[in-house]
Amino acid sequence: MELSISFTGDASKYVQIYEEIKQAVINNKLPAHEQLPSKRTLAKTLDVSVHTIKEAYEQLLAEGYIYSKERSGYFIAPFEFEWGQQLKPHTSTAITPITYDIKFDFNNGHVDKEAFPISIWHKLLKKHFNVNNLTTSPWQGEALLRTEIARYVERSRGVACEASQVFVYSGTQSQLQALCHFFGPKTHVGLEEPGFKRVRAILQQCGLTTHATPVDHSGVTIPKKPIHMLYTTPAHQFPLGMVMPVERRAALLQWATSEKAYIFEDDYDSEFRYKGLPIPSLAKMDQLQRVIYSGTFSKTLIPSLRISYMILPKSLVEDFVLFNQEQKSVVSKIDQLVIADFIAQGFFDKHLAKMRAIYRKKQQTLLTAINANFSEEFEVIGEKSGLHIVMKLPKRLAEQTAISLAREAGIKVYPCSTSYQQDSTHAMVIIGYGGLTSEQIKEGIALLATVWQSSTPH
Repeated sequence: MELSISFTGDASKYVQIYEEIKQAVINNKLPAHEQLPSKRTLAKTLDVSVHTIKEAYEQLLAEGYIYSKERSGYFIAPFEFEWGQQLKPHTSTAITPITYDIKFDFNNGHVDKEAFPISIWHKLLKKHFNVNNLTTSPWQGEALLRTEIARYVERSRGVACEASQVFVYSGTQSQLQALCHFFGPKTHVGLEEPGFKRVRAILQQCGLTTHATPVDHSGVTIPKKPIHMLYTTPAHQFPLGMVMPVERRAALLQWATSEKAYIFEDDYDSEFRYKGLPIPSLAKMDQLQRVIYSGTFSKTLIPSLRISYMILPKSLVEDFVLFNQEQKSVVSKIDQLVIADFIAQGFFDKHLAKMRAIYRKKQQTLLTAINANFSEEFEVIGEKSGLHIVMKLPKRLAEQTAISLAREAGIKVYPCSTSYQQDSTHAMVIIGYGGLTSEQIKEGIALLATVWQSSTPH
């Protein structure tokens, strides 16, 4: 057999030899069981080293394009199928997506980036970005950060715990995944109806059975079905925004104790309460007997940090640590040390005080703009805390219609219906205000009112 191989390009010669022989085999230009030239012969023909031919043949052999016989040489491997696949002609009409120039994005997950203390953060980042911190953290999180979180939740939310009960994660979803694996697929979980759609997705992806647990004016109701854990957002129910009163909290704790169930308390934005005194967390009232407490730095600092924390009852810690002993940390060590230092030096408390004032003013601007521009047929709910409100739409205006009209005008608002497992009875939209300036809020709401109030009934 004669092989004609030409060398072009920058690829090494053994790679080019391998590629040309491979393509000849794929395209049936070399018959099965045909013997290849010996390494020495082909090396002399191509004016390359024997080692170059050896490397090419060994790669072809490893991938099954050729086979070898002891003391006989190399042969083309036989194949019982066609390498080349006949491509069927496919025609499709290209769909050009409609794009909109969004000027006002009322996203409930956005925060005020301009108010972030970037110079302090940069200083702390430079301090901790050194060769000693280039390794990964323990899977539970940095001891310094866990200690500072334990101190913070005790002074801010009255949750008394030890650092050993605190576990650091890259968001609520990742810590829920860890809990799902820990409790196992036979676990039944009650979810607020309506509630966080991402939480529902995580639980179902992990194979757990979820049960819609209705929400009333006091928050989530007492579960009627037998469940092992109840997920709830008592400080600011998502998405409807009600704050759970003490009576309902006490009733839930009594239920959890009698049923030997756990309550997962997601305290995602409890730092921002604008009316009345702070209401004790479930974890404080229960002192972490049946409550698993969850917090995040996404709202208080910036979402891109992707750092949250979960505090377990002492009764679960030993088994949880044993179950996860082979895990690795999913959070940057340097970011953890920066946050720990940020809290320890008092910057976090000062930042929260500043952000409360900023968000209180923004919320007041939002509510004033709504009152000035919208008629009474548009109702606002959930305005006592957090970084979003919910607006109930009049019957003449469907949720999707309202969102489409807003988008066409360069405004993004968000559906409430996606938070329901069952059909919602009212058309509602979620309006966040954390990431917009006061002027943008005023201008956006005025434009939104013009668009919605001039729409014809649907």
